[in-house]
Amino acid sequence: MSLSADDQKRACAAQALEFVKPGMRLGLGTGSTAKHFVDLLGEKVRAGLDVIAVPTSEATRTQALGCGIKLTTLDETPELDLTIDGADEISPDMILIKGGGGALLREKIVAAASHQMLVIADESKCVQTLGVFPLPIEVTPFGFLATLQAVDKAIAGLQASGPLNLRMGKDGHAFVTDGGHWIIDARLGRIENPKALASALSTIPGVMEHGLFVDMATRAVIAGSSGVRIIERN
Repeated sequence: MSLSADDQKRACAAQALEFVKPGMRLGLGTGSTAKHFVDLLGEKVRAGLDVIAVPTSEATRTQALGCGIKLTTLDETPELDLTIDGADEISPDMILIKGGGGALLREKIVAAASHQMLVIADESKCVQTLGVFPLPIEVTPFGFLATLQAVDKAIAGLQASGPLNLRMGKDGHAFVTDGGHWIIDARLGRIENPKALASALSTIPGVMEHGLFVDMATRAVIAGSSGVRIIERN
């Protein structure tokens, strides 16, 4: 019997637990797949596994505390052994699009502080070319229209641009990240050169971070209808 999408997410989260060793300092991701991992990690902790973790969002922090996982901060623990997080898209060379859950800035800070980043995802997230999933770009509300124009110009200098939409919250107002920022979702269809686009976006004043994770993921655990496979970045 083939696994449902949610079962696939839980299967790859369970497999990822094999990479967690006693005494590790972990980064805990945000999103539906990472949520499964935190639940399963909590079971191990309650059974005696000794780890400490930095959450990448307030939602993950609340969940981890409820699971009994000991938490720290990057100020207290500036170097982590391993971050486990999901992704919205994964390219063949392990470049990611992240930020669908709105936590991309904290996710990238935590991943950058980690010696390794393990991505967990169902097979639908693996794509040949990035960009069908809208690229999240976290920006400061100050000078929003000026930043929006600069983002559009930067994209157009590299490839065909597309609709740039301010993400809205359930309350009908602009979605606000844990850091107090807004998110632009760039609907590009395809990203011709992810590394060049990442570099261009990073130079724009007002852009706090973007959802292209380049050369950060070292390994991916991918669950599909036929089981779980592990991909190593070359």
